[in-house]
Amino acid sequence: MKFSLGPSLFFWPKNDVEAYYQQALNSKADIIYLGETVCSKRRELRAKDWINLAKELNSNSDKQIVLSTMALLESPAEIQTMRRLCGNGELLIEANDLSAVQMMYELNLPFVAGPAINCYNIATLKVLLRQGMSRWVMPVEVSGDWLKTLLQQAEEENIRDQFECEVFSWGYMPLAYSARCFTARSEDRPKDDCKYCCIKYPEGRKMNSREGERVFILNGIQTMSGYQYNLVNEVPEMVNMGVDIARISADNEKAFTMLDRFGNQLVTPEKYPLDGVEECNGYWHKIAGMSVA
Repeated sequence: MKFSLGPSLFFWPKNDVEAYYQQALNSKADIIYLGETVCSKRRELRAKDWINLAKELNSNSDKQIVLSTMALLESPAEIQTMRRLCGNGELLIEANDLSAVQMMYELNLPFVAGPAINCYNIATLKVLLRQGMSRWVMPVEVSGDWLKTLLQQAEEENIRDQFECEVFSWGYMPLAYSARCFTARSEDRPKDDCKYCCIKYPEGRKMNSREGERVFILNGIQTMSGYQYNLVNEVPEMVNMGVDIARISADNEKAFTMLDRFGNQLVTPEKYPLDGVEECNGYWHKIAGMSVA
């Protein structure tokens, strides 16, 4: 099994982003994803900056560097930006929208189908493979049993060796996207005059229920889980079912510690107690997502 560092889903200053990815070069990640996946108004780094940073990392490391595209496109300008990323000429692309899948198909280039692509069955996997998919990231809300069944079906259809399987395994889960900006709304600002306020919340804006329980995290147009998903104890099971890559989300510097911890599970598996206040693993076990099995 390999381990990946997923793209940062939050809005950070350019210097912080660059420093973070320099740390990532010295981490246990085999694969590093980077790029703006949430909102095109986050312009600390523009498309050319992401491409240049990715190429710099690629030239200074033996890790695989992957550029990620946005999950929700709302304007022709955003499509042009995505076209520029897809045509970078050097790096693998994680497509988080079907228009990116189509662009990669037209370019006759392989791509990663990101977790924002709604792929839940063998028929959809076959469609994506025909389009050129080389790696599939499972949607975050489905279970381990569901994944095991789907991978078995892929074996039976003789297509399992045509793609890698990656599982979002640690971090705040991206659950939904909207044309509205919830962070701006929380500050009583219209989306068109947001003042880029989400940069003030480097780990999103926490939203509690009336009972005081953290339910979600507001991250611009993205709604995320209030707790960090943690499948560290499921690494042996994932290996047995044939998962190729476990993804650690670039939420903060704790991601580097988690990369070490996940890697250690391949050598000396250990049962880690999960913090029910900050962590969850419910989706994997087919129970309420906020729960710990």
